Amino acid sequence: MTRHGEDAERLWSAIADPTRQQVLDLILAGEAATASGLARTLPITRQGIAKHLAVLERAGLVEASRTGREVRFTVCQDRLDEATRQMEQLLAKWDDRLATIKRIAETDSGAPVRARPARSRRST
Repeated sequence: MTRHGEDAERLWSAIADPTRQQVLDLILAGEAATASGLARTLPITRQGIAKHLAVLERAGLVEASRTGREVRFTVCQDRLDEATRQMEQLLAKWDDRLATIKRIAETDSGAPVRARPARSRRST
């Protein structure tokens, strides 16, 4: 897999998880968040949140900054914008594909449908 492919895989894998989506939403709602603060909001342990944050950080979606003993996470807006653009491109491709399927289906709707003859099964 190419470096770009690995990067895309890391990004989509991180975004696909519903818990990580909630984590991103919570971080976006505030200026910054800690693993402990997120754990108080979500029904997950602090260690579980830390693992999700690590995945998001490896994907480039969040950034950690340390102030004393506290580590705060913020969303990397550029990376999130990139993911949004990629998703919009993917949706546009699928819209085109679905429009083509619809056009074919509507064009062929008057044509008779030939059923395949049923295969007979012999009992042994």
